[in-house]
Amino acid sequence: MTSKWDVQHDYHSSANTDALCVHHLELNIVVNFDLQQLNGVARLQFTRKMAALSLVLDCRDLIIEDVTDSDANVLSHYVTDVNAILGQKLVIDVGEHLTEVVIHYRTSPTAQGLQWLTPEQTLGKKLPYLFSQSQPINARSWIPLQDTPKARITFNATVTAPQGLRAVMSAENTPELPDNGVFEFCMNKPIPTHLLAIAVGELSFQATGHRSGIYTEPDMLAAAAKEFEDTESMILMAESILGPYAWGRYDMIVLPPSFPFGGMENPMLAFMTPTLIAGDKSLVSTVAHELAHSWTGNLVSNATWRDLWLNEGFTTYFTNRIVEAIYGREQAELEWVIEYGRLQEEIESTPLANQTLPANVQGQDPNLAFNRFTYDKASMFVHELESRLGRPAFDRFLFGYVEHFSFRAITTETFIDYATQTLLVEHHDKLTLSELNEWVYGQGLPLWFKGPTSSSLDKVDLAVEAIVKGALASELLVSDWLVHHWQYFLTQLPLMVSQVTLLDLDETFTLTNSPNAEIACDWYRVAIRNHYDPVLPALSDYLCRIGRGKFVRPLFVELQIAGYQQELAEIYTKARAGYHPSLQIQLDNLLNF
Repeated sequence: MTSKWDVQHDYHSSANTDALCVHHLELNIVVNFDLQQLNGVARLQFTRKMAALSLVLDCRDLIIEDVTDSDANVLSHYVTDVNAILGQKLVIDVGEHLTEVVIHYRTSPTAQGLQWLTPEQTLGKKLPYLFSQSQPINARSWIPLQDTPKARITFNATVTAPQGLRAVMSAENTPELPDNGVFEFCMNKPIPTHLLAIAVGELSFQATGHRSGIYTEPDMLAAAAKEFEDTESMILMAESILGPYAWGRYDMIVLPPSFPFGGMENPMLAFMTPTLIAGDKSLVSTVAHELAHSWTGNLVSNATWRDLWLNEGFTTYFTNRIVEAIYGREQAELEWVIEYGRLQEEIESTPLANQTLPANVQGQDPNLAFNRFTYDKASMFVHELESRLGRPAFDRFLFGYVEHFSFRAITTETFIDYATQTLLVEHHDKLTLSELNEWVYGQGLPLWFKGPTSSSLDKVDLAVEAIVKGALASELLVSDWLVHHWQYFLTQLPLMVSQVTLLDLDETFTLTNSPNAEIACDWYRVAIRNHYDPVLPALSDYLCRIGRGKFVRPLFVELQIAGYQQELAEIYTKARAGYHPSLQIQLDNLLNF
């Protein structure tokens, strides 16, 4: 830690939540695809915690048309720039007694939290599509609010959409379609603002259980429902350890390929990438991950983006537990080993100061907090807690932790204090405060930590060894390999592989045209590093039709490092328009484009 920063303060929000804290939002928006714009009215109700004459809200590129009190009396206000990361702030004169304001506004067509797709960019090719991505600080680009996880809100919303399109939100949704295109939503449990979400498109619904189902474009619905048919079993497993599911329904929406993440844990409507639909349930751990967030992330939240590891570390660990229960120990072990491998790769390329669990991104882009340390190092820490305490004792701690902090946002230091009063008292012979602090604030991994292994990978190690010694691909025994074996195989190949070997592997296993997005990405990285040019047309197609940052970012970086400057520029020029605005900005900066 450094004394430069106040660890209780959210440096990614201008909102004065310590004085005036918004607790409820009434939202009315009209969706205009022609102008790529939301016309909105946001009624904000706030609690006075300290004396203050102004309510300060976050916004980014919003056109503020009018601000009034609840009786339509005009309120003095102004918008001022903060910086390129935070956007602007809206300051409203609320005097000494007001507890509600009404803001009439419009969004910008370039709102970072919204992506507008033309009919041609959808699966059905007939109707346009809109979806949001509010995390980490993009809710402010489509609603003026206190855009910080410290300010939890309930909300009601009315959304008017063009005829023939369905609107869904991170709230209670219904499969019925209204005749007039007006949709009503209610979220009666307080959520962080980064979990506000909306999607509008040609959407159909199919149930996967009595409290779960899939929304997606009609032509994708059957495959998505089949792939995610184990959702109810996952919910039951998670409830058995973390306590009752608090949100009523757990529906998912499978979005178009330009969705920049694997999933987003928006309560009651988790957002999913179509790249998870592999046909064999091999990639559904992301469903388990977003479900696990219903407890660790949506119930217990990070207070600032520095504390993201509290969301992602516990969730990544618990994802592994769900996979083990539903799909078996072998798959869980394989995913844990691959997770560890990703972490090792990032450790080698990341400065030591950035390898702590807290993502010290104060004053920087909060997207930088989403790294392998907040996910995988934090998960290794939680796995070690389980190992030290034993699973039954650890599960009791986990249940108590979630119950104690439900519907609250906490900091790293809050967790340390809680662990000191619980873990370190009840299990003082198994864990010390210095060991706890080494995990949390230390750089890299503790010297005593031993990474996970799986005997299931022995056969893959033998295959890699055989290839290194010159064996033909056809001589490898791969008939029983899972997707995770292939991922491990590709990441364990030497940095330098001959063209002859690459061609042999490609022709034998058709890796360049693999329908599995994970395998394809890992193969493309090997191919780019070794200038295996036959992969370039398929790579270009892949980068133009998939917008998931996990795949897109490392592939463009590989092209950059390998010296494919012309090819990179050509591919990015073609692909960029199809990426989510938030990913466009990240890639523009990363690629100096």
